[in-house]
Amino acid sequence: MSVTIKDIARLAGVSIATVSKVVNNKDFDISEGTRVRVQKIIDEENYRPNSLARSMITKTTKTVGLIIPDVRNPFFTDLARGAEDCAKENGYSLLFCNSDDVLEKEIEYINTLVEKQVDGIVLAGSINRNKALEEKYSVTVPIVSLDRKVYFKGIQATVEIDNVTGAHDAIEYLIQSGHKDILFLSGQEEVDISKDRLIGYKKALEENHIPFNPKCVIFGLYKSEFGYQYIMENDLPKEVTAIFCGNDLIALGVIKALKSKKIKVPKDISIMGFDDISLASINTPELTTVKQPSYEFGYIAVQRLIDIIEGITNRKDKFEIKTELIIRESTAPRRNDTKSDDDVAE
Repeated sequence: MSVTIKDIARLAGVSIATVSKVVNNKDFDISEGTRVRVQKIIDEENYRPNSLARSMITKTTKTVGLIIPDVRNPFFTDLARGAEDCAKENGYSLLFCNSDDVLEKEIEYINTLVEKQVDGIVLAGSINRNKALEEKYSVTVPIVSLDRKVYFKGIQATVEIDNVTGAHDAIEYLIQSGHKDILFLSGQEEVDISKDRLIGYKKALEENHIPFNPKCVIFGLYKSEFGYQYIMENDLPKEVTAIFCGNDLIALGVIKALKSKKIKVPKDISIMGFDDISLASINTPELTTVKQPSYEFGYIAVQRLIDIIEGITNRKDKFEIKTELIIRESTAPRRNDTKSDDDVAE
C-alpha cells in the first residue's frame, strides 16, 4: 500500500497541514528544522502526492492541453516540442491532441480536456472554421490560440506570425534576383494565413510596379502531395521563372515533381518555401524559405497560457512573431533568355 500524507504526518510528528505546506513549497511559516525533518521522511518513504486530491484543494491540476491540426507536419511537431518544454519548465504536464484538421474533432478534444480538468488549452485551429457554431461554445478554461483564427468564447490571448511581412520579404527577394513572373502555390484560399501571404505577395509586386496576374495564384492544400500533383498535371507558363510556395511541404512536393520532369532547380526555376521545417535544410537542393520559429511559437503560447492561469496580467494579449528569410540553394538570379556557351555545351 502506498504511503499517504497522514502516514508522513504521523512519522514526522506534525499535522497534515504542515506536510501539505512542505509538499507544495508553501513552508515559509515553518521552522527550518521541521521542514528538513518532514522532507527527509518524504524522501525516505518515497511519498508522492495524490494529484487528484491536491487539485481539489488548489483548484488546479498543473496540466494544460495542446491541440494541433496535424502532427505529421514537421512545423507542428516542433511547435509541440516547444510547448512541452515550456510546460515542464513551469511544473506543468501537457496533454497532446491531434485534430486531423477537422473542426468537429477539435471540439470533441476541447470538451475532453475540460472534463479532464486541465487548467487551460493552447489551440492551433483546424483549417475549416464555423464561426456560428464556435461562438455557441463558452469554454470554461482559458484558451490561447495560435497560427489560425478561431472563434470560441474564452480566447484570452493569441500568438501569431507576421505572414504579410514574411511573404512580402520573400517576393521582394525574388524580384531583386530578377524574377518578375512568380507563381504563388498556396494552401486553402479561405484560411487567414493564405489571405495574409497573398497580401504580402501583392504588396511586393505593387511596390516594384509589377502587374498582379490572378492566373499566377493557385490555391490547394498545405501538403506536399498538392505541390507534386500540380506540377505533374500542369505545364508551367513559359514566362514563370520562380514559384513561391505557401509552405515548405508544398515546395518539397514541387521540387520532387520538377525533378521528375527533368526541370532543374534553381537553374531553370527558383523555388521559395515558407516555415523552415527540418527537411528544408537537408533536401537537395536545400530549400530557400521564410523561417517562422515553430519551437518558439509553441513555447511562447504555453508560457502566456501559464501566465494567465497564474494571474500574471502584465503581458499583452496578442503576440506577433517576426519571420526571417533563409537563403539556401533552391533560388538563384533569373537567367537571361540568351544561352551562354556553357549552357550550349551541356
